Amino acid sequence: MSKSRLEAFSDGVIAILMTIMVLELRQPEDTSWAAMHDTAVTLLLYALSFIFLGIYWTNHHHMLHAAKRVDGAILWANLHLMFWLSLVPFVTEWMGHDASLAVPTACYGIVLLLAALAYWALQSIIISRDGADSRLAAAVGNNFKGRLSPVLYASAIPLAFVSPWISDALYVTVALMWLVPDRRIEKVLQA
Repeated sequence: MSKSRLEAFSDGVIAILMTIMVLELRQPEDTSWAAMHDTAVTLLLYALSFIFLGIYWTNHHHMLHAAKRVDGAILWANLHLMFWLSLVPFVTEWMGHDASLAVPTACYGIVLLLAALAYWALQSIIISRDGADSRLAAAVGNNFKGRLSPVLYASAIPLAFVSPWISDALYVTVALMWLVPDRRIEKVLQA
């Protein structure tokens, strides 16, 4: 299978997930600003989840662009990532009903953690197939953000039972860390 087919499949899945999330948004009960205020948390959570999916989409694109080839292990690792990403609309909707509840907030973190680990697994398999001297291996380097993100997610899960707002702050922190596009792969590919 060519890399372009895998990219097209993944692009389609992520685009559908983004669409599903926006279709789950409910309009306010009336046309007042107060009604809009009541949906503000849901809209902010939607924006955060959209940003996470966008971060995965851009980094996934760069990662596949750096890969030399695709094999069965890479296909399955990619499906593993797509599975966890496909749960983002579900946990976003659940948490959006009441962002102050611990269990939905913790489950949001669990999905983000498992997606991050699935991304790491896919990246590791690609590097193992292409070699330690590959373009992707050179671009990833020590991968500080990639190692820190799962730690923050794992911390946010139990903290949801202390204060969901602390967990939310950690989720936003991870999104902000990755919001600026990761230029490591682009730099390696241009060299």
